[in-house]
Amino acid sequence: MRMRKKPNLIPRMERCARVQITDSEERRGRWGELMPEAKALHLELGCGKGRFTAEMAAGMPETLFVAVERVPDAMVIAMERVCALELHNVFFVDADAAQLPAFFAPGEVDRIYINFCDPWPGNRHAKRRLTHPNFLRLYRQVLKEGGDIHFKTDNRDLFEWSLLQFPQAGFSLEQVTRDLHAGGICGVMTDYEEKFHLLGTPINRCEAVMGPESVSDPAAGE
Repeated sequence: MRMRKKPNLIPRMERCARVQITDSEERRGRWGELMPEAKALHLELGCGKGRFTAEMAAGMPETLFVAVERVPDAMVIAMERVCALELHNVFFVDADAAQLPAFFAPGEVDRIYINFCDPWPGNRHAKRRLTHPNFLRLYRQVLKEGGDIHFKTDNRDLFEWSLLQFPQAGFSLEQVTRDLHAGGICGVMTDYEEKFHLLGTPINRCEAVMGPESVSDPAAGE
């Protein structure tokens, strides 16, 4: 569903200008300058309205968060959330995941979050999935060795397909679950996640750790 156009989008974004990065390519290899005391850099792909972004950053004040979002009407809500909470360890980039190597130097990113991305059903759309091997190779270009990807989705088909892609791209799987909140709320939710959890939809989650070589078999889930 297309997001409704936000009224006064440009003035609203201007009011949050301190958290928006407009010179991403010039920041390549220098993101740490935004927060010299940061102990890690975490990157979120498709932050949407920013609930996950803001709550994670609030709970991890020593981590620098960079949120990538290609829909300005969603990103402005996320930016307003962060500014309202007076967080200073979160910055936003209006861009596409395919551009990451132009923005981040090799090994500059410690962790990538992929939450509820478009499943792009059908074989002809597979290359658009953010867990497609083409994207996983891009993530390898910016992640440090031992860095990881935290992946959540309500789409079981996408999840099972993704579990096969990670090992082939040199990521070992950990913490694989097909019902994340079965024993109670686990971790920070997105707005979308809460909505579907309340409807009884199981949430799938895994962590994929980047190694130097490919791993043969995906980890067994719950």
